[in-house]
Parts: sequence; structure tokens; C-alpha cells
Amino acid sequence: MTNKSPIEFIGYIAPHEASEIRPLQGPAFDPDYLVRVARAHEDGDFDRVLTAFSSRSPESILVAQHALGATTRLQALIAHRPGFTAPTIAARQLATLDHLSNGRVAVHIITGGSDEELQQDGDRTTKDERYARTSEYLDIVRQEWTSAEPFDYDGKFYQVRQGFGGIKPLQQPHIPIFFGGQSDAAYPVAGKHADVYALWGETHAQVRETIARVRAAAAPHGRTPRFSLSLRPILADTEDKAWARAESIKQRVKDLRDAAGLKAAGHAPPNAGSQRLLDAAAQGERLDKRLWTGVAALTGAAGNSTSLVGDPDQVADALLDYWDLGVTTFLIRGFDPLDDAIDYGRNLIPRVRTLVAERATQRPAKAA
Repeated sequence: MTNKSPIEFIGYIAPHEASEIRPLQGPAFDPDYLVRVARAHEDGDFDRVLTAFSSRSPESILVAQHALGATTRLQALIAHRPGFTAPTIAARQLATLDHLSNGRVAVHIITGGSDEELQQDGDRTTKDERYARTSEYLDIVRQEWTSAEPFDYDGKFYQVRQGFGGIKPLQQPHIPIFFGGQSDAAYPVAGKHADVYALWGETHAQVRETIARVRAAAAPHGRTPRFSLSLRPILADTEDKAWARAESIKQRVKDLRDAAGLKAAGHAPPNAGSQRLLDAAAQGERLDKRLWTGVAALTGAAGNSTSLVGDPDQVADALLDYWDLGVTTFLIRGFDPLDDAIDYGRNLIPRVRTLVAERATQRPAKAA
């Protein structure tokens, strides 16, 4: 189910309600909450929702399956880490779910930047080895999805003899592949494989630089990837109220971290994406029009942690600046996960879609 709109919105769902300001309470998997938050995103006109992957979280494919079963239009973006499932098996799992969901599956490849987290699953490879393995993995997954005949594959990490996907994805030519990673080893893999390259919420200058670098890596393969940007919008009726809400979120994060004995990291983060957000935060808390780095600086930029702050019209306008840079997909999630998703659906997404529809015909001229 390929998105035909010039702009795409992705939400974030988890099997429990938790965030930097909402400590997890209750079970790690709450099926009723998962259904509720998935339906809220569908009602809010999100195109997709991301189901996350980590070495300690519920399994992302199964979380997505439950959400897809509870909705009819909402699509899933399934975070998936190569190296822990055979690529032939993962390809068939995803293709099967694509059929079960009537073509509503995409996969987000996250290779893994933290050696410590990977070791929780027994993986002791280096980052460069992991990206090389990811490239082989995706070679095989793509062949499982597309090859009309059995194939052989001889790589450093994988050797396949007469592999063949007896079930092909419902979506043709294959399930969309999103890709994240900003280390030097990541860009060649992204250029070869990514249909959509995912960034965190960086400054305009950083986004411009990354888009150029990914396009250069994709050009030798004859590919033109799209780009996704992840942000944590903070909305209120007025700009002053929005900034006050941002400060209250920052204070709540600080209080919870202090209570848990968490201090600011005294060393560089293990992944390049977090370091880039910290580089932005070092320039100040408020950057460009309304990019806010307060939580990123406080948490060591552990994940998607920068925000656009303002009233809905101001944040919509700020998103359009990124659209003008070449971003066509926005992954937006709030610090109050369910309530913010509902708010985005009512007050932000319709505004942005209208603005993009009005300006979509200008994009070829801008790109040229």
C-alpha cells in the first residue's frame, strides 16, 4: 500500500504508555492500550506507525501484527535489526504479514550503534562489521522478495544455497525499506538499499548536509531515496503556552532522572545520530525557527529527542521548511504519547497536508 500523498506522517506506538515524562507503570505489554493508541493514530490520519526494536522490548513484528489487526487503513513501520534472524526467514515473515495486512507493512532497518545493547542479545560485532552484515542481509532479503528463481549468495556473513521466497510481498516490487544510521559506515549501505532514509530532528544545515551525502551515496546505484525526519512537536494554543509547556517537560525529565540517579553522560554517545543532536544542542536550546534541544541536551540525545515548539500554525510552518529541504516523511511523537497523537491528528496534520498540497507544484522548481 504505497503512499501516494506528497507528504507522509508516521506516529509511534508502544505496547504500554511511557515516555521521558511518563515512567512505565504496569505490564510491559498492554494489548488494550496498544489497540487504543493504534486506533487513535488511524483516526488522526497518520499514514503509518513505528513499532520500535531494542534488546529489551517486546518483539516489533508481533507488536505491529496486533496493531494492524486492530485497524483497517493504518500502515506499520516495523523496526528490525539485521543479524538476529536469518535474512531468508525475516523476508518471509514480513512478506506473510504484508499479505495478512493487505499490503500495510514497511520495515525500518536499524543496525545498532551501541555495542553494549547488542551484547545483551549476544552480538559482539563491531559497528563497521554490523553495517557490512546489514548490507548482505538486505541483499538476501530483496532477492527473497523479488527473485523468480532460486538464488545462491556468497558473502562474508551469509552463504545461501538455492534460496527462494515462496511468498512474495503483496506490495510490488517489494516492501518499502526505511534505513537509519549516520556513521561513515552507514552511508554506503543507505545509498545501496534505502527507499527512505531516516534522520532525527536536526538543524536545517545538518539536514541539508545529510540529504546531500545520502543522495551522493545512492547515485552510483541509480537510486533516489526519500527522506524522513523524526521530531517531538510540542503544541499549545499560543506560542507562549507552548514554550511554557516545553520548559515543564524539561523540568519533569530532569526530576525523573534525578530521582533515578541518572546524570548527564560524561562521554560521547555510542551512535553518530545522538552525537549530531548534541552538536546541535551545543549551539543553543532554540535553533532555526523553533527547533528546541532542551530534552536532547538533558538526556544525552538518547533517541528522537528534539522538538518543534509553538502553536499549530507555527509548527506546521516549521515542518514545511524541512519539506522544502527535501523531507517528505515526518515521524512525530509526543511526550504524552496518546494525548499528543490525538492532538496532532486534530490540529497539526491537517494544517501541514493543506500547506503541502498548496505548494507541492513548487517542489520541482525548488529542486532544480
